Amino acid sequence: MRKLSTVAVAMILAISIYFTLVWGGDGLRMLSSPTYGLDDVWASQFIFVIGSLLGLGPIGLLKLAAFFGAIKLAVAGICALHILDRCRALAGGQANPEILEGGLILVVLISIASAGPSVWSQNAELVRTHTVQLMLAAIATALCLLERKYSRADEDSKPVVQMELTATPHQAPWYAPFR
Repeated sequence: MRKLSTVAVAMILAISIYFTLVWGGDGLRMLSSPTYGLDDVWASQFIFVIGSLLGLGPIGLLKLAAFFGAIKLAVAGICALHILDRCRALAGGQANPEILEGGLILVVLISIASAGPSVWSQNAELVRTHTVQLMLAAIATALCLLERKYSRADEDSKPVVQMELTATPHQAPWYAPFR
């Protein structure tokens, strides 16, 4: 069966490197700041809008910002783990794309939650930033699904050897205590 091309695998790897660097830096910036990144009003505008929708006070906003910073750092860690898994696959073996898919689900959820307030406030720069991240996550997810499909097709094409048990008669029940 046909395998996924190296260009697609390189794109998956490049997207995971992007999210490792960008979201890891953003998560570290948010968690190392005394205000959890709320001092950068442009980048944390979605936190203020979500906080106002939920009716959060100042302490609630800080907790929400810390939550988003931790999620971004976790996504960066998941993407870094996938990069290491790809490097291990080069030495022999097969990479597990399900690791990256879990991180990309978080990217999609955070990007949608971030893009909504940007659209409501009519901030085109933030909408563009979140849309690009959403599209990169969609492309990587589609390529991971293709990779899984082709690896499953390769497993299905292998012949399956079935052996009959010689110790039991043909079509005997598996367990019969009262024979």
